[in-house]
Amino acid sequence: MKYKTKVLADRFTKILSMWPQVECVTINEAALTDILDPYFALILDVFCSAVAPTIDRRRRYYGQDIQAFESSNQGNKDRFLVGDIPVRLEYKYTARFDELLDIAEAPRESLWLIKDSGTYGFYRLATGDILFSRSGWIDTVRGRMKHLGDSFWVEMRGISQLKMEHFLSDLGASFFQNDEFHYLLASAGFIKFACLTLFCINRCFEPSHRSYYKQVLELVSLPESFPAELENFVSQSAEMTMERRYSLAQVIARGIVDL
Repeated sequence: MKYKTKVLADRFTKILSMWPQVECVTINEAALTDILDPYFALILDVFCSAVAPTIDRRRRYYGQDIQAFESSNQGNKDRFLVGDIPVRLEYKYTARFDELLDIAEAPRESLWLIKDSGTYGFYRLATGDILFSRSGWIDTVRGRMKHLGDSFWVEMRGISQLKMEHFLSDLGASFFQNDEFHYLLASAGFIKFACLTLFCINRCFEPSHRSYYKQVLELVSLPESFPAELENFVSQSAEMTMERRYSLAQVIARGIVDL
């Protein structure tokens, strides 16, 4: 972490830790890059055991030097600038993560309750560097996440694989109809869920979208030719026609289904 980033992270962690309802503060991986990186942002996940202070109170706590402040419609994400550094504070509730883990650990038929939210929330919880912890709650939930059973991963794989196959069908339909707009949407959906299926096969939580490409290639269990196929699929070469990309998507899907 760069010095300037650390100073700001320490500043906001000190403020947040004074609120009794704040259980834990973690820093997102987006803050670990250079501040000149276009993906850079100081993102703190703030896990609360009770309702966070109001938006107006939070804004006053943050300091007089913040600029361009805005909060989400739900009031659980604050965004602003400190100088030229973008800051995001995201408020999350421990009870919700306890509930999601209860569902993940439950019999397989209960997993439909979390199928739409995916596992990115778990990824953030599992990988963020801990800046503050009040009682050790985060260590407990991280321990639980490490021991999710096969039924969880099998079911999540099934959900992702069905979506991959759905987008593959859309990709073929849009190719035959020469529908370039739908083809673009289907291409993005297909490769996202192809990668997500591979994360589930490898018992890995879903990373941020900007990390998909790098992290999926680091997985242990992959179809043998997947790295080259992925590179070709996302290529913008004029040689990669709609027909060739659709044919390649079929090959990618077969390789994943066979794992």
